[in-house]
Parts: sequence; C-alpha cells; structure tokens
Amino acid sequence: MTDKIRIAHLTSQEAREELDADAVVLLPMGSLEDQGIHAPMGDYMAAELMADEMAKAARAEGLKVFTAPVIPFGGKDYFESSHGGISISHATLVAILDDMFACLDRHGIRKLMIVNGHGGNVPAITEVTLRWRQKAGLFVPSMYLWKVSYGLLPEILGKETAAKSSGHGGDPLTSVGLHFYPDLLRPDLMRPAPTGARVKGMEVSGFSSVRYAGADIQVPIEALEATETGVYGCDPQLASAETGKALTERLVAIGVGLIRDHVAPGLSD
Repeated sequence: MTDKIRIAHLTSQEAREELDADAVVLLPMGSLEDQGIHAPMGDYMAAELMADEMAKAARAEGLKVFTAPVIPFGGKDYFESSHGGISISHATLVAILDDMFACLDRHGIRKLMIVNGHGGNVPAITEVTLRWRQKAGLFVPSMYLWKVSYGLLPEILGKETAAKSSGHGGDPLTSVGLHFYPDLLRPDLMRPAPTGARVKGMEVSGFSSVRYAGADIQVPIEALEATETGVYGCDPQLASAETGKALTERLVAIGVGLIRDHVAPGLSD
C-alpha cells in the first residue's frame, strides 16, 4: 500500500491500484468564517488535518484509508456577516456532496465517512447521505468534530472550566488550532466574549435567537449582531495547545474506531 494519504497526491495509476472496493475515503469539510478575532477563519484546515490524522492512525492498524480534498466553504448561515468569509448556499453544497458521492460510487468506492467541522454543513450532509442510502444503499456516517468535542471537554478540563472555555471562538476549535497551527493564531487578541448584545430591544441569546418573556425565540439575525469579536459565550484565553492535543487524540481514536468497526467492514444496506 502506498504511503500517500491524500487522494490529491496519488498519480492516476496509483489511484487505479489503491482506490478499490476495500478503500475507505474520508471526506473532510468545514468553513471559512469568523472564528474569533484571534483565530484563522479557515476552520476547514482543522477538519482536513483531523481527517489526515485519522487516516494515518487507521493505516497503522492495517486499514486502507485515504482522505479526499477538503470542502473549504461552509453552508450559509448567520456567519455570512464575517468580513472576508465565503459561504455557499444549501443547494450548492448539496450539489457538491451529491456529485462527490456519484463520482466515487461510479468507481466502486463506497466506504465513505464525512469528517465535518461546521454546523452549517449538517443540513446538506443529512439530505445527501439519506438520499444515497435510499437510492444506492450507501450508509455514510458523519462525525461532526466540534459537537463530539463539547462532550469530551468536561472529561479533559473538568465541568467548571469546560463550561467557561466552550463556545464559538473558544474551545474546542481554538485549542485544536493551538495544537495544529499555533503560528496562525493571535493570543494577544484573545479576550472573553462580549455580553449585553440586543436586537430590537431584546437580549440576544444565541447566534439566531433572542430572549423574550424567558423564552428563546428564533429570529433572523447575523453573527455580528450577537458578538463583535466572533467569540460567544466563552473565554478563549482558557484554550491551550495541551487541550487541543488531548482533544485531537480522543477524536482520532473515536474516528479510527468507527472506521475499523463499521466503515471498513462495509455499512451498505
């Protein structure tokens, strides 16, 4: 088996030889948006590197795993207000995923797993994976890295610290960034999330909600209306490379287990 992990690095002859029915392909995807004024906008970099780490660890167990090129642009949501950010419509993201599945399926590459780093991608992933299960028997799991991480942080940091560090612009992504690419972050710009944002006289309670009469009401607001720094509900100063390393190790272990126990043996109906 070739030492190359990324499909983009394979020659066409290597692709013919390596990407057979036993090959597992990881599809990383993320976004290009405000991750806090201290962090690089491209959270897709973390998803791509995480997929690479999963593939390497799976290879060490004798599994034939490759990573596809990352989808760097996330599905549109309230972060479209990010200056310099690039997002794509739900329909476009669905079409991209649909075409990727079709290309791989055409060549008999059916053992797939999505490594996702953006909440705005979830609706498109749900639509496409369900459609392909219904029409072709593919069963493609998706590992939403940061949702899984929120469940792991209390074990790593303790419940009290995790509650303070967890949130947009904080953990898990800031710690993972400090682990993977510390030179791209600006610790000098880290500060706790601003509070007190209001829209139409109502307290902002989330990136798409306000509080009225004690209830959270969904409203059409944008991220910049909730926080001018991109940080919400947390303190990124509590993030660390050590936490990022611990999270990465746990996420990779979960991903490799899923690949080994379910994806590689075949999840097709």
